[in-house]
Amino acid sequence: MQAFHLTDLLRQRADANKLYLEFLRVPDLSMGLYLLPAGGTDPQSPHTEDEVYYVVSGRAKIRVAGEDRDVQAGSIVYVAKNVEHSFHSIEEELRVLVFFAPAEYTNR
Repeated sequence: MQAFHLTDLLRQRADANKLYLEFLRVPDLSMGLYLLPAGGTDPQSPHTEDEVYYVVSGRAKIRVAGEDRDVQAGSIVYVAKNVEHSFHSIEEELRVLVFFAPAEYTNR
């Protein structure tokens, strides 16, 4: 079994000095913690795997295939593979759990 605590993941991500920290990787799934600062820019591009975002905290908007949606703590967003998407209008630091299926970059 693998188990994780958000406090530990936040510390690891800060230590790595990256926006995204992958913390679980198996062939059919990967998970990571994504953090974007208030007023920040989301640099990601479409992925070759399906993904789900779970917003842990913060407030922003997400644009998926040209459609905007408000997100905040508790929001869950599914994005199909190869679909343009990004967070924007980040009002409060955004902390997001990201789930890729299969694991990120598997289909690259």
